[in-house]
Amino acid sequence: MDIELGIRNVARAVTFSTDDSADAVNDAIAEAVAAGRPISLTDDKGRRIIVPADALGYAIVGSETKHAVGFGAL
Repeated sequence: MDIELGIRNVARAVTFSTDDSADAVNDAIAEAVAAGRPISLTDDKGRRIIVPADALGYAIVGSETKHAVGFGAL
């Protein structure tokens, strides 16, 4: 699933894909913001993305459905 994090005072959003569920990502972001601690997520390549909770402007969590790729008939 694709995730986009908007950081305050930064022109470009942080975008990445993760294998975590949408609920797990939403819970991690909500808990970190409520506690005032950094948001820590892992992308699908194993890299860690750490964002200070007070710097988060917005978060867009994409759908978990996999979209078909190619030119075959649907």
